[in-house]
Amino acid sequence: MNLIILRTLEIILSVEFIIGNLGNAFIALVNCMDWIKRRKISLADQILTALALSRIGVLWSIIIALVISLQNQDLWMTEQIIRMINLTWMVTNHFSLWLASSLGILYFLKIANFSNSAFLYLKWRVKKVVSMTLLVSLVLLFLNIVFINTQIDAWIGGYKGNLSYSFCSRKFEQLSRISVIINTVFLSAPFTVSLITFLLLIFSLWKHLKRMQHSDKGSRDVSTMAHVKALQTVIVFLLLYAIYFLSLVQFWVSQFVAKSVIVLFCLAAGIVFPSGHPFVLILGNSKLRQASLSVLGRLKCRFKDKVLRGHREQIL
Repeated sequence: MNLIILRTLEIILSVEFIIGNLGNAFIALVNCMDWIKRRKISLADQILTALALSRIGVLWSIIIALVISLQNQDLWMTEQIIRMINLTWMVTNHFSLWLASSLGILYFLKIANFSNSAFLYLKWRVKKVVSMTLLVSLVLLFLNIVFINTQIDAWIGGYKGNLSYSFCSRKFEQLSRISVIINTVFLSAPFTVSLITFLLLIFSLWKHLKRMQHSDKGSRDVSTMAHVKALQTVIVFLLLYAIYFLSLVQFWVSQFVAKSVIVLFCLAAGIVFPSGHPFVLILGNSKLRQASLSVLGRLKCRFKDKVLRGHREQIL
């Protein structure tokens, strides 16, 4: 029974990995082709493209780490592999989360409607706000890398001594736990930013609906729909991020030491975020949605043509 569950989780992981790469690659490809065609690209499309590429990096870093740890535990506990996996995952995951948060900020500043002078100042300088957000996030990324590398150096220092393998394994467990704590602190920042954006969007929608009660337009106007659409996107992001965060914490705590059901289940749950969220973005973006419908239509036509050819060959 346990073996059946493991094989099922492996299949789910493989499907998520393939779908995630296809979805993110589709977003990047459509935006790049549109950029080449129009010779210009909007700020939202720039963020979406960078976000898609970073999530492809996240998926590959997680899968490579899993494969290495399950195939060769001794190789996993080498300095080069630890540094490479940690650095790759931290960088790609950092940009994945902060670009998604920046997209939420962009939606908020474009859709929300406050009369506050500070908000109006930021609204007219949305590109600078997003740029500054990403710039500040780079400082956090630098600090994250420094703290993690400091812990790795401490572990390497103990590992290079004449110490037993069991002692080094215990030190590696300590390194994993400390890494979880450090990453938890830094990963909570983009989640907090997105949560604040979500709350402000709700407040903006509430104020807008209150104003609409005193007019003849009703509650189903363009601004209301824009608010609801943005809120739906942010809600899905927060939910998927929470699942991703909790599952990866458990995944790192397990130290990849065993091909257990818990490890694979947590990983399968966590990969839903970088694999599934792109399709939420595709459905919420008119250009990407139309492009996806066009691709599906062409695939459907080709499938029908292939079936008809098969029938004709059988008849002949």
